[in-house]
Amino acid sequence: MEQYFAGLTTEKINPNTQMIDECTTEQMLQLLNQEDAKVPAAVAAEIPQIGKAVDVLHQLLKNGGRMFYIGAGTSGRLGVLDASECPPTFGVDPSLVQGHIAGGDMALRVAVEGFEDSAEEGMALIDRVGVTAKDAVIGISASGSASFVIAGLQRAAELGAVTIGVANNKGSRLESVCDICIAPVVGPEFITGSTRLKAGTAQKLVLNMLTTCTMIKLGKTYNNLMVDLKASNKKLYDRSLRIIKVATGADNETAAKYLELASMNCKLAILMIKTGLDAKKAERALQENDGNLKMAIRTTNKVV
Repeated sequence: MEQYFAGLTTEKINPNTQMIDECTTEQMLQLLNQEDAKVPAAVAAEIPQIGKAVDVLHQLLKNGGRMFYIGAGTSGRLGVLDASECPPTFGVDPSLVQGHIAGGDMALRVAVEGFEDSAEEGMALIDRVGVTAKDAVIGISASGSASFVIAGLQRAAELGAVTIGVANNKGSRLESVCDICIAPVVGPEFITGSTRLKAGTAQKLVLNMLTTCTMIKLGKTYNNLMVDLKASNKKLYDRSLRIIKVATGADNETAAKYLELASMNCKLAILMIKTGLDAKKAERALQENDGNLKMAIRTTNKVV
């Protein structure tokens, strides 16, 4: 096993940063920035794999499935972060995209890195959250060797779920247990083995792509507008008004009126303005078009 870890890109020594402790602050920051600049290209190289994952996730979620992120340490925290942003951004139920970290919620604030070695806990988690053949489990591990993640994916596969891996090494143990593996290789870290840096940044970009593009395909946006948000606070109310005005050309007073009539549902308000439907009929039109606002507008206006 020691030989395995020694061969990982994420564990190698970065020749460009060996003297960082002798750098000025500005030199240190420039070096860190230069290393971070390598991340987008590494992610871009994985777009074919990311695309496969998005298409699979879209089909699963469209048919009643869910997404589960599992990971340990930084990887687990990034999964929880991405999942937690989906309800306010896309108006989805919190159960649709879930993030789970080895060691439980305490591990979000306190490092409990030993939990990543527990295969038993990885398998137990999958059973505990009720993964089924309709779902997808995305295991995140920079090294691609966390037993918690690997065992969790293996258990998910036994249950018939789609398994997707996100790692930062090619040919990792994680890759061998996945239907799809996304592995942006960012090279040795600025500080040797500190995968919260480039590897973590690459993982965040990949997770952004997975949820954002899946949600777009599910009709959670109108053009590039975040129409499925709920105006649950002052900021989101103001954003909803601006989105309605951009989408419909309505003035502020009209946007506010229809947002109220739509019970603070931005998407519903836009549909009502653009089609003349009342709230109940607009809601039915959305349901008939799988929540896709653009399709609902086109279908309704064609009938009218």
